Amino acid sequence: MDQKQINRKEWKNPDNWGGPKWISVYFSKKDSRTFVQKQIPIMGWTLNLAKTSGVLLFIFILLLLCLLPLLTLIFVLR
Repeated sequence: MDQKQINRKEWKNPDNWGGPKWISVYFSKKDSRTFVQKQIPIMGWTLNLAKTSGVLLFIFILLLLCLLPLLTLIFVLR
C-alpha cells in the first residue's frame, strides 16, 4: 500500500476525526498530509493535528488571531 492509499484510508477512518462534522478536528499519525479536506468537503480544509507542522500552524494561527486586535489597538491609539 502506498502513502496515497494510506492517507485516503486514514481520512475515511471515523476514529481519526473529533467533534461535530462541521468542525472536523483531524488527528492521524499515519497520514502524511498537514492539510486535509474536512469530512464535509464544501466546508474547506483542516489541519492534521498529529503532525508537528499541523500543531505549529495551529499555534501560529491562534497567536495571530490574538495579536491582531492588540496590534490594531496600538496603531489606532497612536
